[in-house]
Amino acid sequence: MPVTAVSGSASGIGAAVCAVLRAAGHRIIGIDRANAEVVADLSTRDGRQAAVAQVLEQSGGVLDGLVCCAGLGVTAPSSSVLLAVNYFGVSDLLDGLADALAKGQNPAALVIGSVAATHPGADQQPMVEAMLAGDEVQALAMANALGLSHVAYACSKYAVTCEARRKSVKWAAQGIRLNVVAPGAVETPLHQAAKDDARYGKAVSEFVAPLGRAGHPEEIARVVAFLQSENASFVTGSIVFVDGGMDAMTRPQRF
Repeated sequence: MPVTAVSGSASGIGAAVCAVLRAAGHRIIGIDRANAEVVADLSTRDGRQAAVAQVLEQSGGVLDGLVCCAGLGVTAPSSSVLLAVNYFGVSDLLDGLADALAKGQNPAALVIGSVAATHPGADQQPMVEAMLAGDEVQALAMANALGLSHVAYACSKYAVTCEARRKSVKWAAQGIRLNVVAPGAVETPLHQAAKDDARYGKAVSEFVAPLGRAGHPEEIARVVAFLQSENASFVTGSIVFVDGGMDAMTRPQRF
């Protein structure tokens, strides 16, 4: 039975990923702020270290899979906590659990990114460089100083996608696959909060994919399950858009 850790396991895409992987025979070690096998706050360094320690304890130091789903959206309490969870809450789990994955059977890891990573200008924001350099204090300060949560969100997803791509090359030598799934709008509590927000609700509701609807968590989870399986044994370092055509609509000549 493969052992897979899933962050953000209690709701939304993370909960759907857990359900699909369990049905495929995985033993799940869920990580969330409540209602999970590992209860931890990924917005803090101490919380991330505690999460890694508990996962290692519960897995016996051997993991076959890791799926990083935990994330915050534009309605987060601050831009800094958004970066802390979306970037550092992922990169620290990847770093802390890499050795356990290297001991696993056909190990595979996956990061939930976002089509928002392709937002024009996200790659030019100084906070991205700080994130990729591992400078959490500076990155969070920059995000708060800018004070635009939608920009912070796009930057966090761009940076974490870059980080996953970089790691995928290094990890390949250890036989660990690492991919990114980039959803568009998905009917989750996070997306509903954005639609209900006075600042962003109109824009979020009007940005509709070519398929004419938002996705469902199970639709993302099924792609995640494929990438975590042996059916995707030669897929690593890839970004798979599961967005109803949003990326094709906004960037038809870039891929």
